[in-house]
Amino acid sequence: MKNQISPLKIALMTGGIDKHYASGLSQSLAAAGIAVDVIGNDEMRESPGAANLNFVALYATPQRYGTIARKLLAFIWVYVRLMHYAATSSAPIIHILWGYKFKLFDRTLLLIYYKLLGKRIVFTAHNVNAAERDGADSFLNRVSLRTQYRLVDHIFVHTEKMKDQLVETFGVNEGKITIIPFGTYDMVPQTTLTPAEAKLRLGLRNSDRTILFFGRIAPYKGIDLLVNAFEKIAREDSRYRLVIAGEAMKESEQQWQKVQRVIEQSPIREQVIQHIRFVPDDEIELFLKGADVLALPYTEIFQSGVLFMAYSFGLPVIATDVGSLPHDIVTGKTGYICRAGDPVDLAKTIETYFSSELYQDLDAQRVHIKNAIQLSHSWDIAAGKTCDVYMQLSSTKDLQYST
Repeated sequence: MKNQISPLKIALMTGGIDKHYASGLSQSLAAAGIAVDVIGNDEMRESPGAANLNFVALYATPQRYGTIARKLLAFIWVYVRLMHYAATSSAPIIHILWGYKFKLFDRTLLLIYYKLLGKRIVFTAHNVNAAERDGADSFLNRVSLRTQYRLVDHIFVHTEKMKDQLVETFGVNEGKITIIPFGTYDMVPQTTLTPAEAKLRLGLRNSDRTILFFGRIAPYKGIDLLVNAFEKIAREDSRYRLVIAGEAMKESEQQWQKVQRVIEQSPIREQVIQHIRFVPDDEIELFLKGADVLALPYTEIFQSGVLFMAYSFGLPVIATDVGSLPHDIVTGKTGYICRAGDPVDLAKTIETYFSSELYQDLDAQRVHIKNAIQLSHSWDIAAGKTCDVYMQLSSTKDLQYST
């Protein structure tokens, strides 16, 4: 039997988070002929897929309870397992989607360890500097990021603006940066549930003008601005409804408590529906189909995965003019843009949307939005560009042979 080149193998490090992105990318890579070890935790485990797609549970499943010492030991054990996996794996390329718990270690010593093993390292920078976005930037954070971006062999970003920041702020050579689209959320279950049925299940009338805030509540997401804007329009029109679905992050607890007090003391409090909790995959459809528009009143962001999740369900988006959001929204076709940090302009933009043809013909427009996002942001496109980079980083000696 002749020798045949087996598929190039890569290890996809997920950090134990963002199951949807990891699933979409790994399955598309496997379909393209890449052998993939998906490194996740038990909560991310998928049902068996392609023959060349292998799930490895190395990360600790998130622990909400337990002593600090026990959590610390669990984290250290994860790093031991990761380092053992890297030393024994035949994968010549390690692709890091997210780091793990100790950022300084992840960005420096762990990367150096991988390099000493002879691994080529690919990194997806979903946020070029998340600490800057969150108002927690520091000299040490920037130094560790600069070290990380110099150590890795190639970097994926989702927008031209992110590429520019890598070059201008962190001195990264343009040649080691590739822009890939943020893939669609095909892995989120979609059933035959109709928007009218979804509204009914949420306790809404079909005539209600429903605005959705979806996802984790964090300081930069501007939930306070949205509530302020909603008050302005809801006082004048009783058809407006605001649905808030997602859990509050620890760093936003004080902000959220303040927002809740504003809601409770407002005459429009009955028009605000709150689901302040983690939303599992099988409930995401309910909120995205039951809403008439998604609001992203962010004050800082590079790109939002929630936007593409909404588009995957055909839901239009109203967003602020930060990051790449203005480039990802086609005014009057997929949504509208308003000024950041301006609740008055946000309120006017919401009113503009609900008087537009986009809203008036929403059922038909949902189909157009879904079709358009599949053409521009399909996982096949993202995986194709990713595979090209893998092959460029690989040499003949990296490929494994079987007889």
